[in-house]
Amino acid sequence: MPKNLFKAAMISLFFVFLIAGCQSTSPSSSLPIETPSSSQALPTAEQTDSGAHQPESHSRTLTLAIGGESSDGYDPTLGWGRYGSPLFQSTLLRRNAELNIVNDLATNYTVSEDRLVWTVDIRTDVKFSDGQPLTTQDVAFTYNQAAKSGGLADLSILDQAVVIDEDTVELRLKQPASTFVNRLISLGIVPQHAYGEGYARRPIGSGPYQLVQWDEGQQLIVEPNPYYYGEKPQFDRIVFLFTSEDAGFAAAKAGQVQVVSVPAALGKQTIAGMRVLPVQSIDNRGILFPFVPDTGEKTEKGYPIGNNVTSDLAIRRAINYAIDRKALVEGVLEGFGAPAYGPADFVPWWEPESAIQDTDPQTAQQILSEAGWLDANNDGILEKGDLQASFTLVYPASDSTRQSLALAVADMVKPIGIQVELRGASWDEIETLMHSNAVLFGWGSHDQTEMYNLYHSSMRGNGWYNTGFYANEQVDNYLDLAMGAPTEEEALVYWRAAQWDRKGVGFTTKGDAAWAWLVNLQHVYFVSDCLDVGKQQIQPHGHGWPITFNISEWKWVCK
Repeated sequence: MPKNLFKAAMISLFFVFLIAGCQSTSPSSSLPIETPSSSQALPTAEQTDSGAHQPESHSRTLTLAIGGESSDGYDPTLGWGRYGSPLFQSTLLRRNAELNIVNDLATNYTVSEDRLVWTVDIRTDVKFSDGQPLTTQDVAFTYNQAAKSGGLADLSILDQAVVIDEDTVELRLKQPASTFVNRLISLGIVPQHAYGEGYARRPIGSGPYQLVQWDEGQQLIVEPNPYYYGEKPQFDRIVFLFTSEDAGFAAAKAGQVQVVSVPAALGKQTIAGMRVLPVQSIDNRGILFPFVPDTGEKTEKGYPIGNNVTSDLAIRRAINYAIDRKALVEGVLEGFGAPAYGPADFVPWWEPESAIQDTDPQTAQQILSEAGWLDANNDGILEKGDLQASFTLVYPASDSTRQSLALAVADMVKPIGIQVELRGASWDEIETLMHSNAVLFGWGSHDQTEMYNLYHSSMRGNGWYNTGFYANEQVDNYLDLAMGAPTEEEALVYWRAAQWDRKGVGFTTKGDAAWAWLVNLQHVYFVSDCLDVGKQQIQPHGHGWPITFNISEWKWVCK
């Protein structure tokens, strides 16, 4: 047997036994997982018409291979849930499929005139999965704990959360922030009575599902929260398998899972009994340029800052015009994506006028020529004085999609006289290189704070944000006005102006061209023909389980 066929067969056998061990033989069983037996093997792909890709018929078990295992556990105060639904916990507000803000635990909220106090009323009929009531004490505890932890939940702007009465809590800020509403959307509420060391691995919450078993690196098993106040989930058990993309795809072809996420390269394949579901996202990929020249300055950690080539506006802007983004979508993403011109395309705070007509090498060459970049020695690489138009583009070596994008971009800008040398590196290496070399990053969030962090001068060199040391006083002003606006709606005009104000200022290509944004990915899934996953949101960056934002609404539509 050829090696690749043998490997596929072994992967399929692995999933037969793994998932068989996840099945319960009783529809009402909530006991620990049974020891697998040979009689529990699920159907193969050839048996689709007679039941493959269906949940186990009695216990309604749904099996997903969508990645997203959180190695740090499932504690919202440390950042769990910031990219999609926290699943085990509830939030005060949430975004619906259209990204509109609607109530969840909250029944109402108001913001003071000075925009420093957010007063939230909550429903009083909610219980945690252990049967204890969820109170304003739990809400205040969660927000204060998240602020204290200093984790990825980023509650640094919170001064204090204070209980006012049994259904009212005040969230008092250090300074106004229109984006604070996103904390109400993303921060799941934890129970004060059950919170402590180990909570992240044994979470208790008021979300639609509760965790019953987690075999780290292999699978996570959840069952419905019997006290959930919302629409009752249809499935008695959901198994999340943590596999490689290839193994997940093999499991889907073997009929072992009902939902699997796959890279774009596999999206053109077919699986009997399943359909391809491409979901629009703002999960973007783009090139961050060092914005300042190399003057010998270094970070506190001793990493060099600046690049004499990419600090030239003509170089950054010419690259943006020369790139054929549609070709990147078709060639690298197999059509599963869209061109990207900024960090937040297609969401309400996007400025459509910031987009350019790319695939325009003639304009790119004109920009370079007018800036004094010439090929004096006819070697194909432009020079400006003693400086060659050559720089290094770094990408994570473990990411084949970013590698392919980097290769394609280097080929696209070579004809206009710019040489891009490529370097694959680990994230630890990239941290040392990212202030002095161009880097192919990925971002994309439902929270506008990300835009502030990527472009505001106060964030220069702050962790992974604004690693190119970009600064523009007028852009800062727009971003500050957006953050200080009374509401998310009133902030939109300023978020858009920071991208391009139509007067000559902005961080996108028509302005400072601080990045060359390339593509927005579509998240590609194969979903059982019998499973209705409802209307999906424009999804954020791929961490977590963004497809599960509406999981309590999922329906099995076959008999």
